[in-house]
Amino acid sequence: MERNRGTGGSCYLVTVEDSFSAAHALAGYDGDCEHLHGHNWVVLLTVSGEKLDEIGILIDFRELKKLLRACLAEFDHTNLSVHPIFSKINPSAENIAKYIFDKLHGAIMQHGCELTEVAVAETPNSTATYRP
Repeated sequence: MERNRGTGGSCYLVTVEDSFSAAHALAGYDGDCEHLHGHNWVVLLTVSGEKLDEIGILIDFRELKKLLRACLAEFDHTNLSVHPIFSKINPSAENIAKYIFDKLHGAIMQHGCELTEVAVAETPNSTATYRP
């Protein structure tokens, strides 16, 4: 199954969503978020590509969900503020989105797609997106 990633022309976007529950505190934040509190985080992972495979799909939704679920498992029901990844940076939605992007980028490319963006929502009305 050959896939072609390019920089121009038409592009297909595929997005999957998953979630995890975790606490965090934002050091240096002037307000309530400086204290430990929790969220039901929602993560949207978007990949792109120019060419569909022989059955008409860019990437199997199930495979994409499996990759995302495995990545999020390390965060579920934890205190992100004590996670080694966030020892030098705050576990903000922005930093979580970048971490997920960096962790999954290579695996997504092995499927012939480009990881386009990762969006992380703390609440239904507050989302941060990382896009390189």
